[in-house]
Amino acid sequence: MTSSSSKRSSRISWTPTSFTYEVPGVPEIPGEGKPRRAAYMEGLELLDMPPGVNSLHENFLLGVKIASDNPYLGHRIKNEDGSLGAYEWETYAQVYERVKKLGSGLAQLGIDHQEAVGLYSINRPEWVIAEQACYLHTLTTVPLYDTLGDAAIEYIVNQTEMRVCFATLDKAHNLIRLKPKLRTLMFVVIMDDPVPEDFVRSANRVGVRVVGMREMEEQGGKREMPAVRPGPDAVATICYTSGTTGVPKGAILTHRNILAVAYGVHYMGTVGRFHPITADDVHLSALPLSHCFERAWQQLLVMNGARIGFYSGDMAKLLDDAAELKPTMFNGVPRLFTRIYDKVWAQVRAKGGIAAYLFQRGYAAKKAFLAQGYVKHALWDKLVFGNVRAKLGGRVRFMLSGSAPISPEVMDFLKVAFSCDVYHGYGQTETAAGIAITFMGDFSSGHVGAPFGSGEVKLVDVPSLNYSSKDTPCPRGEIWIRGNQAFKGYYKNPEKTAEALTSDGWVRTGDVAMWDENGKLVVIDRVKDIFKLAQGEYIAPEKIENVYLKNELVAQAFVYGDSLQPALVGIIVPDEETFLPWAKAQGYEPSATMAELVQVPELKKKFLQLLVAHGKKYKLNGFEQVRAIYLEADPFTVENTLLTPTFKLRRPNAKEYYQVQINDMYAQLNA
Repeated sequence: MTSSSSKRSSRISWTPTSFTYEVPGVPEIPGEGKPRRAAYMEGLELLDMPPGVNSLHENFLLGVKIASDNPYLGHRIKNEDGSLGAYEWETYAQVYERVKKLGSGLAQLGIDHQEAVGLYSINRPEWVIAEQACYLHTLTTVPLYDTLGDAAIEYIVNQTEMRVCFATLDKAHNLIRLKPKLRTLMFVVIMDDPVPEDFVRSANRVGVRVVGMREMEEQGGKREMPAVRPGPDAVATICYTSGTTGVPKGAILTHRNILAVAYGVHYMGTVGRFHPITADDVHLSALPLSHCFERAWQQLLVMNGARIGFYSGDMAKLLDDAAELKPTMFNGVPRLFTRIYDKVWAQVRAKGGIAAYLFQRGYAAKKAFLAQGYVKHALWDKLVFGNVRAKLGGRVRFMLSGSAPISPEVMDFLKVAFSCDVYHGYGQTETAAGIAITFMGDFSSGHVGAPFGSGEVKLVDVPSLNYSSKDTPCPRGEIWIRGNQAFKGYYKNPEKTAEALTSDGWVRTGDVAMWDENGKLVVIDRVKDIFKLAQGEYIAPEKIENVYLKNELVAQAFVYGDSLQPALVGIIVPDEETFLPWAKAQGYEPSATMAELVQVPELKKKFLQLLVAHGKKYKLNGFEQVRAIYLEADPFTVENTLLTPTFKLRRPNAKEYYQVQINDMYAQLNA
């Protein structure tokens, strides 16, 4: 197939020799590398907030100024038959009027300066309107995860002494049920309209006053209360990290922290390192607003007067939402993108024949162009990949993956299949989701680019794991970040604050990385998620799990090792969509259920062989391969406590949950 320039487009000519530079004038400290900043920041001060903007409320006013009568917040209307219809929009000016009235209504409750106000729902316009009303009166927002368990809800409400919480009706029922344990809760503002009278009465019986959000806006409109506008260092939110162990920790983030991340991406757009965001852009909001990634991103959109359409509330209908909304960008997490990758390739293999041949031929051709700086191909995009691109509405200019590491293979697939730039961001709650991000026009994968312009990164030795900032050719160590996005500590938790935050402002991330030859940051390990096998080999289980998860038959994986044992074992949840046809191909009864098939010893043996072969393909060492597996029919979920609300594996919980199976596997291996 021809590779002439007429078949290519969207080439970026910018090719930096180094993505970062060492900050000059910093004395060398034993055991630490020198701080590095993004190359485009050389000679400049760290980025802070947009010029003339000193708070998230003022950032909202900037959006109102830019796009007053343009659509801002959209949701899908429900048709009479229950089906979903088109998006219905409120303009920036309309939302501002609602924010002012709601803020006055809140103030009439006698709420105190910087008092905690809860936000408890899935993503929807009312979440954002309530958030902005809080900022207008310098109140502290405290998101409650949609999937948080009762114990965490109780802990957060009581620790923050929360009196007021905005919630959807389903979540409000949960609050009223827990009220005997929520000693401070007094007011619940219902986002849904109308509010059932029987619910109001049941809430009153347990000492909670219920008011509808629209009703509160009406009350606020009748008696305007003076705004108490925040400064840059006022607390904007206490964002509780789900945590893989122990109780949640409340990261204190200021208006400056969040704006520093949003403005950092905006600034990259002005210097050719990121797609510039404009008032014409459309974002599909599906990643939880209770997490910093989505909240910081929305501040970037507001800063430029863009529009935000919310998903319909059912992740199974996300592609339907995208087809209706036609977003110009698409943000996701590796778990979502990996499933898209697996499903597309499974469909290609299932079709077979000429369709599979054309897809594979086109994929190989486009992947070869990535190194040359192209993401589009006039022939193959029309012939093969147009249908894939159409699944997200057909207008996506770029994609952004965050929250967790993503494999280079999946990153390359997204660039090829969706014919657009795909950025990879890296951050933590403690940095308002912003530590490092890749650059526009860099089509390599396996790294997270350079630090945000609002911060600097250094690598600190981890002697126990033999990582050194003096390693050559690539220095390695724990990632420490300092800058305007660095949080102020954990709420009412000085001990954990001291563990995470140094006296001179460095945040210890717990992640291990290296600087590659081009000054890009490559995350390679975790300081804590490491254990040693009996023979002395160090094991990074997440690395192994990520390899196994690349296999289309694997939906979830938990790799476990005991320091008194010489081998690893694994709990594997097969992907039902691909596992059942595979089992049938092995000669097993096609009518058998998942629960029946995972119990078949011979099938489990074949699955283990397949898994080990897959591990070898991805260069796992012998000691990194599992030697026994337990096939689990039921997925790891938040509800069974095996996943955090951000879908990260809770290792201590998984170990306890599967202790019997782990013991059995080791007994068989030792026998």
